[in-house]
Amino acid sequence: MPVNTFREDEDQKQVVKRQTIIRLFRYMVQYQKQVAGVLGIMAVTTAISLLNPLIIERAVDVHVANGDWKRLLLLGAGAVVLNLILMLGIKMRIRMMAQVTNLVLQEIREELYAHIQELGFDFFDSRPTGKILSRIVSDVNALRDVLDSAVITLLPEFCVVISVMVIMLIKNTALAFSAILILPLLLVGVYVVQILAHKKWQIVRKKSSNMNAFVHENLSGIRVVQSFCAEEEEEETYHQLVAEHMQAFANAIYCSDAFQPFIQLSWGIGTCLLYLIGIRYLGAEQVGVGTFLAFSTYLGMFWNPIQRLGEFYNKIITNLAGAERIFEILDIPSDITDKAQAEEMPPVQGEVTFDHVSFAYANAPEVQVLRDVSFTVKPGQTIALVGPTGAGKSTIVNLVSRFYDVTEGSVRIDGRDVRDVTLHSLRSQMGVMIQENFLFTGTVRDNILYGNPEATEEEMIQASKAVHAHEYIMKLPDGYDTKISERGGSLSAGQRQLIAFARAMLSMPAILVLDEATASIDTHTELLVQQGIEGLLKGRTSFVVAHRLSTIRKADCIFVIDDGMIKEAGSHAQLMEQQGAYYRLYQAQFTV
Repeated sequence: MPVNTFREDEDQKQVVKRQTIIRLFRYMVQYQKQVAGVLGIMAVTTAISLLNPLIIERAVDVHVANGDWKRLLLLGAGAVVLNLILMLGIKMRIRMMAQVTNLVLQEIREELYAHIQELGFDFFDSRPTGKILSRIVSDVNALRDVLDSAVITLLPEFCVVISVMVIMLIKNTALAFSAILILPLLLVGVYVVQILAHKKWQIVRKKSSNMNAFVHENLSGIRVVQSFCAEEEEEETYHQLVAEHMQAFANAIYCSDAFQPFIQLSWGIGTCLLYLIGIRYLGAEQVGVGTFLAFSTYLGMFWNPIQRLGEFYNKIITNLAGAERIFEILDIPSDITDKAQAEEMPPVQGEVTFDHVSFAYANAPEVQVLRDVSFTVKPGQTIALVGPTGAGKSTIVNLVSRFYDVTEGSVRIDGRDVRDVTLHSLRSQMGVMIQENFLFTGTVRDNILYGNPEATEEEMIQASKAVHAHEYIMKLPDGYDTKISERGGSLSAGQRQLIAFARAMLSMPAILVLDEATASIDTHTELLVQQGIEGLLKGRTSFVVAHRLSTIRKADCIFVIDDGMIKEAGSHAQLMEQQGAYYRLYQAQFTV
């Protein structure tokens, strides 16, 4: 199965930027009332900002020219009131839009997290956890400026540009054309720059993802790093990753910074053309001082929004790579989903049938992990699976819980194909215990009750006693309320395994899967656990994957798995009598 690591950039399919932008802003549709309110305030503030140059023109050409100081003061007072309203409106607009942006980001983050929770194991097997975290956290955060500026910058500034252009054309067509004559050159320059910048920012996102993946992996394995005194090597690797990210970021910044020179140059040329045409060709006497002042102000109002639009466009190019990475994950279909007509699984009796099952991972279809496996397990039976590493033992129990779908054949429980029932109704009736069990940050109680949040205190204690975890737990500083980290804190590997075992037992599953569940428990504790679980296994179909053959001698049937097939099957006594593969494994393990 191809696996992406922190040492290599992720592959990313190329999509049309316009489609990504449209898809992103569709999230704002449900907040149309709030957005409409922002747009209403925007209309008022834009109108006031467009009135200011006209107020200046009238003040100079009419009231100052005629010496009408009284009306000039009234006009000034009105302008102050209008601009106070303008300032208040801008603050309200920014605050309201910030609320909408946070709601949209929350929705995207929750949708992304929920979708990732539904993806099959293939998705997690093929990429580091750190790279997944990068998409949920940093890539989503990168959208804040885009969404926020879309309404409070893009729409108002665009409206200002259009309005100013119309006003200038009405007042003096020649001056208006002189001011905007350079605009086509700007558009061509911006178009060229954005193509280059977008590719650069995609690389930045990938390099950032590589860093996150390395840090997550390094911190998760910090005990190994320190045990082998590999701190310097790890620091050197991180230094290289940081250097790659810094170089990619610098390249992207160099490219993005080209926006502003294009805008500043166009603004300067436009200003020169305005005065050149206005004074030299039209004649200063044909254009009033107030008109010139108004046009100068409008010219600033024309190019300032264009500059801010350029900055906004730059933000889009900078952060669009994050949106593309988010939507790429959202577009990954889950391989393991409920059918449209899937039914609820009734209470499981425990009969499990493998009917000519073959399996290969989707990313490596040429490698057959299981080949034409068939068997039937009756309700209440305990089945042990033994064999060399990589033989297919864990794959069999993963197919029972439908963590993967078979390539050929079918897996049936009580006569129902596991693909025809809902995942929740199937898995909620199963208990799964693996060798490297994960403990969540919280208390011991929280971790055990994770198997059944509705369980009572008495039920939790009974489950713990059944696997001999209660004695260990009560010796902890706060008993069941002792806080632990995801790595188990000061708990030994065996103690962590016992807590996870109690968690599985508390769920009272109809089918129990123990995949190397006692590997981390010492021999003495293992004997106690074996005694405790014998009663719990009664009446439940159980699959036990084990390397310690002493733990499965009482199994109803033992499957010897090798090369993806069942080589031998029978009870411990029957297989020992055959003196085949199981006999040789047993003799090798117990003969000194």
